[in-house]
Amino acid sequence: MLISQIAAGEVIERPASALRELLDNAIDSGASAITVRLEQGGLGSIQVEDDGCGIPPDELPLALLRHATSKIADLDELHHAAHLGFRGEALAAMAAVAEVEIISRRADAQGAAISASGGQVSGVQPAAAQPGTRVTLRQLFFNLPARRKFLKSPSTEYAWCAEVFRRTAIAHPQIALRLWHDGQLKLQFERDNSAQGLDRLAAVLGDAFSAHALPVVTQVGPLTLRGLVCKPTAARARADVQHILVNRRWVRDRTVAHGVRAAYADVLHGALQPQFALLIDLPAELVDVNVHPAKSEVRFRDGSAVHQAVRHAVEQALARLGGATTQLEQDAAHAARAELQAPPPLPTTTPLPFSYARPSPPPWDAVARAHAPLGPATTWQAQDSALAGVYASESRPPASEPDQRTDFPLGFALAQLLGIYILAQNRQGLVIVDMHAAHERIVYERLKAAEQGGAPVAVQPLLIPAAFAASDAEIGAAEDHADALLSLGIELDRAGPGSLVVRATPALLAHADPIQLARGVLADLISQGTSARLQERRNALLSSMACHGAIRANRQLTLAEMNALLRDMEHTERADQCNHGRPTWRQIGLADLDALFLRGR
Repeated sequence: MLISQIAAGEVIERPASALRELLDNAIDSGASAITVRLEQGGLGSIQVEDDGCGIPPDELPLALLRHATSKIADLDELHHAAHLGFRGEALAAMAAVAEVEIISRRADAQGAAISASGGQVSGVQPAAAQPGTRVTLRQLFFNLPARRKFLKSPSTEYAWCAEVFRRTAIAHPQIALRLWHDGQLKLQFERDNSAQGLDRLAAVLGDAFSAHALPVVTQVGPLTLRGLVCKPTAARARADVQHILVNRRWVRDRTVAHGVRAAYADVLHGALQPQFALLIDLPAELVDVNVHPAKSEVRFRDGSAVHQAVRHAVEQALARLGGATTQLEQDAAHAARAELQAPPPLPTTTPLPFSYARPSPPPWDAVARAHAPLGPATTWQAQDSALAGVYASESRPPASEPDQRTDFPLGFALAQLLGIYILAQNRQGLVIVDMHAAHERIVYERLKAAEQGGAPVAVQPLLIPAAFAASDAEIGAAEDHADALLSLGIELDRAGPGSLVVRATPALLAHADPIQLARGVLADLISQGTSARLQERRNALLSSMACHGAIRANRQLTLAEMNALLRDMEHTERADQCNHGRPTWRQIGLADLDALFLRGR
């Protein structure tokens, strides 16, 4: 008995642990519908009823024996376990520390029941039952008061149970699930028979999650990955909405979690945590699920391959839509366009006191004529020829395709606000763009693409080298990392005992202050230490270069330059956030503007 109670302490920590084990057994039985009933958060009772295959009457006593399982036939099968509850410990552990009743019936047999309390098992009795199994657990730890007093309030224990229920719903969209608590239906999920099960995923995680979610679906060799990841702007201070499921088993796994975090490295602000739910499927022989008593951890045979697959898949999801953000927002934009282009509705029986027409965006030429440049006539192109390929031409749609002028997600520039923000108009209303953050992302992605593509960074020699007084640390970093600096397009030389001279900078950043750019990169090199770490933080250096090279506040732009920036945002990966995770633009809908001025009331 003492051994059983110790085993129970390893497997059953709280009501939620018992619920997870009972749900695993119900799923393994082939159930298509499972109903959970809790009383007092599981402290009073836990009941799990399924419509699965059932248990033969003569095998019911075996269900309550330690290490007895019908799911593993030999040792080799243990290493290829495809079931969830395969150890044969859970029911025996529960029977040692609670009152347990099992009523089961196979479709071709009569129903039977067995019960146990504190380790004492009764005989099998006939019982009326529907095909399937119903397990009821009452008074958990009733014979271990020291353990029971450490359980929390019914509300807290119910919250843990509800979380286990949601995780099960995520992992098994093909099963209908219902959760009752103290006689009230709390959660209900119907079957999701879609190929990827993403509808169930969105339903479980809720509207707040789904509104910011991007789908992830990929196949890499034997690994299948699907799920949802949220935009960086939806990140939270706590890592409480992070779900990792491997072969339909919810687990904590550092390999996958680190792969996701690495994918967000370029777009997540500060210490914020991303929200995501990822389901990984691998052949059973490539995953060891027998490494934790509570089955909450797994071990991959090739962890690095899993890490790389997860990272690349999430990176692609975050980069997929650029300035158009999520597919949900694209769908909303299309719906808004359809509403604006649809014929006016028929009059209602009770007409409104007044109405107003929603304006369409003015054509490009009208915008250009209505607004003179807000700054000096000198444009970026005139200031430096290196940017000629970046913002050299006004992104004017061809005259032969006038309808395309209203299809740009970020619309058309109207003005510049306080030298910091670009104000633009699209079909949905007002777009506000942080021009420094947006340009920083554009420059960074271009630098990174060039570096990753193996092409040498285009260099712009300075007509007049820029010398500056340098500290000993800066001079040392310039000498130690000379090759790395050259590979980034920065040429630095010693100009004297306490000075350095910048002779060339990347062509893409030719408009930037060369001294400020050089000092910023040197500061990063000093903080990193040895050159061996430089390769690991290559993107961090490119990000720093982009930040120092991006346009600054109070830089006056022409409408052509503003519109060119908007078009580049729409064609740049991860354009919704700057390199530090801050948003680059915000949409204020026409309805929000109407509400500010009480229009339509």
